[in-house]
Amino acid sequence: MATKKNDKTVTVRQIHSGAGRYKNQRDTLVGLGLNKIGAVSTLEDTPAVRGMINRVHHLVEVVQDA
Repeated sequence: MATKKNDKTVTVRQIHSGAGRYKNQRDTLVGLGLNKIGAVSTLEDTPAVRGMINRVHHLVEVVQDA
């Protein structure tokens, strides 16, 4: 089966610290490529990434959907 390349991206910015949060939330931030307040990461827009964003929605903001 051929896989279709997804050209859509989503850009997220960390707006709150992961300190004092549950370990799974801190690990999710790392998985999104975020480690400091103000860090920005552009990721492929997949259901998995959307689920990760949903898990830490109170710590990040979606800057841009493309």
